[in-house]
Formats: sequence, C-alpha cells, structure tokens
Amino acid sequence: MNDTGPHAALHARHRAVTPAWLATYYRQPIEITHGEGRHVWDAEGRRYLDFFGGILTTMTAHALPEVAKAVAEQAGRILHTSTLYLSTPMVELAEQIAGLSGIPDAKVFFTTSGTEANDAALLLATTYRRSNQVLALRNSYHGRSFSTVGITGNTSWSPTSLSPLQTLYVHGGVRTRGPFAHLSDSEFTAACVEDLEDVLGQAEGTVAALIAEPIQGVGGFTSGPDSLLAAFKRVLDRRGILWITDEVQTGWGRTGDHFWGWQAHADAGPPDILTFAKGVGNGLSMGGVVARAEVMDCLGANSISTFGGSPVTTAGALANLRHLLENDLQANARTTGALLLGRLREAAGRLPVVGEVRGRGLMIGVELVGADGSPSPAAATAALEHARELGLLIGKGGRQGNVLRIAPPLSLSTAEAEEGVDLLVRALELAGDTAGKEQAS
Repeated sequence: MNDTGPHAALHARHRAVTPAWLATYYRQPIEITHGEGRHVWDAEGRRYLDFFGGILTTMTAHALPEVAKAVAEQAGRILHTSTLYLSTPMVELAEQIAGLSGIPDAKVFFTTSGTEANDAALLLATTYRRSNQVLALRNSYHGRSFSTVGITGNTSWSPTSLSPLQTLYVHGGVRTRGPFAHLSDSEFTAACVEDLEDVLGQAEGTVAALIAEPIQGVGGFTSGPDSLLAAFKRVLDRRGILWITDEVQTGWGRTGDHFWGWQAHADAGPPDILTFAKGVGNGLSMGGVVARAEVMDCLGANSISTFGGSPVTTAGALANLRHLLENDLQANARTTGALLLGRLREAAGRLPVVGEVRGRGLMIGVELVGADGSPSPAAATAALEHARELGLLIGKGGRQGNVLRIAPPLSLSTAEAEEGVDLLVRALELAGDTAGKEQAS
C-alpha cells in the first residue's frame, strides 16, 4: 500500500483529532467506503471478503435492499421524535423482540449501543435488588462506559479500576485455560459452581446480578460448557439474584444452534434480563434491554430516551430482523459455520502456530501460539495483516491479543465460505513463517 495514498493522508488527519487510545486495525489503516453482500471496498478500490462484519454488526449483508428501503422511506417521512411520542416501528420491533426473547411477560427498552444496553441492565438489576454488588466472569467484556468498564474482567480493555459497582469475578468464561482446564465438562461445571458458592459466601450484602456473555466476544470467543450458566442460575435463584445474559455478540442466530446464546444454558429456565445490540441494526445504531415486567418497571424516577428506538433505526432493524427470520439465516450460520470450523480444524493439525480452533456457528476463534505453546500476539497481528493483503478482513481479540475472530454476515454462501477459509489458511501459513523468522532472529 502506498504510504502517500489516500489512506495515509486520512490516517494522519484521524490521529490529529481523535484520542490516542482509539484503536485502528493494520499498520496502514484502511477506509471502507462501500459494501455489497459479504464484500466491502476501500478508498483505493480494493475489494475484500468481509469475515468480521464491523465487529459482528453487519449481521445479514452489506447494503441489504430491504434495510436500505426501510431507512430511506422512514427518513423521507421523519427522522426523529424521541420516546416522548408514540412510534409504530418501535412498538412493532419491541413486540417482535419480546416474543423472541424467551423471557415471560417481557418488556423492551431501546438504546443506541450494547454498552448503553448493559448500562441500563445494571441500573435495573441494582435498583431492583437494592445492591451495587455484581457478579461477572473473568475474561469478560461488557462495554466502554464507566459502569461497564467496572465489570469487565479483561484487563486489556479496562483502563480504570474505579467503578460505581463492587464486582466479584467468578470462573467459567474460559474452558481451556486456568485451574479447571484439565477437568471434564461435568467436573469443570461443578468446580465453577463451587467457586461461585464460595464467592457468594464471602460477599457482604445482597448481590444484585450475574452478568455473563454466553460466548465471550472480545475475550476471544471463549466459553464454558453448555449448561454451565444454568447451573449458576440454580445457585442464583435460591438467593433471588438476577441473571443478565449479554447477547450483544451471540444473539440473532449467529451461533447456529440457538437463536440466543443463553439457550445453550436453558436447563434452569430463561434469564431475567437480556441485552442486545450490533446485529439487529445491521449497522444502524441500535441496542436494547429485555426484562420481565417486574424488573423493567422497578425504576421510580422519570426517564426517556432521546435517540433509543428512533423511527429510522427501528424501521431498519425491523426490516433486517424480518429478512433474517424469513430466510432462516440461523440455519445458514449453522451449516456454513460447520464448514469453516471443519476446514480450520483440519488445517490446524499441520499448522503449529494454531493452538486452538473454537466456536459455534459463524462465531469462530483461532488462538495463535508460539513454538513453546504460549500465546503469540505477534502471530495474530501478522495473520491479520496477511489476511488483509490477501483480500480478507478478520478480527482480533483475546486477553493477550492472540486470537483471530471470524464472524461473517449470516448470509455467507458456501462458495464464499470456501474462498474465505482458503485465504485464512494461507494467512495462517504466512503468519507461522513470520513468527518463526522473528523467533530465529
């Protein structure tokens, strides 16, 4: 890429007026100017197969005609009113989501992001329980606001130790690392439950809630065994503690097997509160909270939302959700995800740089390691760069930045899945070579 090209000039302007801590991908960041289907183009006209979807946000497809039409038609009528006025698209979307949530007697509050959704969920839980104590999983990530940073268990995304909440961290978010990694699934679950009981025994006061991602997103697409959160819920229920499921990345059928991530842990019933964002808006600024009415209605003060549930975002999200359901994109995520996982696991057997391939549906993590088996952030950075050079966009995460995150739009075709995995395997081969040369030098 030309250092004096349009990307370089824009990057210099970007750095001059935005915070130093605002991360960008690639040694020479790119500007994505337009997209169609599962592909995007940069400012220099280069086409890429998108296997990250704007951090799992472009859920169905780029430039989906139904969404573009709904947004344009609504924008042509009125852009904004606020929740002080009635809105047909907001009510229709809330009705759809309440019905899909699995939570009985559900009510919905719309926000503009997943961070704000988790903020609202914490406000509901702590008010309902009259406590500022919150349980969270180690390695978790729940947003970038003051309150959500305070419950984030991933130190690389937590810039301050200050918090309005007292957070108690429990095991269970990572299956293959930590003191319980050597145990069977049933033993792992039992050990995590014992740890939860021990933490609760040491907590003073009444714990408000446990918040958990069914699959940890920023943490590198890690998770405990199925039914782990159900085992937790049985402990919580005995004490009246609420379960908040953070579905910002796992919702809307992305895991293939389930519409929501919590449904892999449904043995003890549904959660009390569910948060969502990202995919439902397909790029529009959309998030929200679902809770049973008793919890949702517990706030005593007045409140509104200026931008949450706006006519434009809810009209677009409603069109996007209808497209997803009518075309059964959950089933497509299951089949194309299985193809990707199978091919990646096959390749991992001959690629020493790959420590583990994990995930479910179109939510796949590839953990990269050095020759000694330790996490290799350098290999992940190299793989990210090589993939872009080959025409493939992927993500990166994990507590140590050594996990590749694969999350294409759910409409990914079989041919695109085959093309993408070929490019990814080649990027992994090149990353292994790069890491080997760096170690040798």
